[in-house]
Amino acid sequence: MSQIDNKVKWCLNKAKKELGEGTKHRGLVKINPDIEGAKSHILKAEHNFKAVISFDKTGFSDWAVSAAFYTMYHCFLAIALKFGYESRNQDCTIALIESLREQKLIDIDPKIIETLKASENEEMHERSAIELRENFQYGILTKIDDNELSKLKDLCKIAIEEAKRIIYQ
Repeated sequence: MSQIDNKVKWCLNKAKKELGEGTKHRGLVKINPDIEGAKSHILKAEHNFKAVISFDKTGFSDWAVSAAFYTMYHCFLAIALKFGYESRNQDCTIALIESLREQKLIDIDPKIIETLKASENEEMHERSAIELRENFQYGILTKIDDNELSKLKDLCKIAIEEAKRIIYQ
């Protein structure tokens, strides 16, 4: 079993334990596939992407970073629902998408997965979207480099296109 599959298993067990204790889970739960829910997450991703564009045009590129992160994240939540998973944990969602890709159940650009991980993205020699989101959300900077934001926008477009293809196939 790969390290990613172990993470998914841990996420499933975490949720099962929390639900057994009568609390809200913070992991992954196996459910029936939910195409309508998946489509709703695609709509939310598209809505968030409009916010990316709007924030950038109006001088709020720091907020565009958060909207870009959540654009891609909602694409992942859509894919999770298509495959019958409810997630309430970003790390678990990302691990699930990576596992589905490793199992060749989905074809998604690995750059999208890597940019949502909470670490330096050495392959792209750039900071990850999650790191950027955390820096701009909790830090004092109000302007992101135009080139970095342009790359995030491109990844958002790819994420939406690929998630739609996966959901609607």
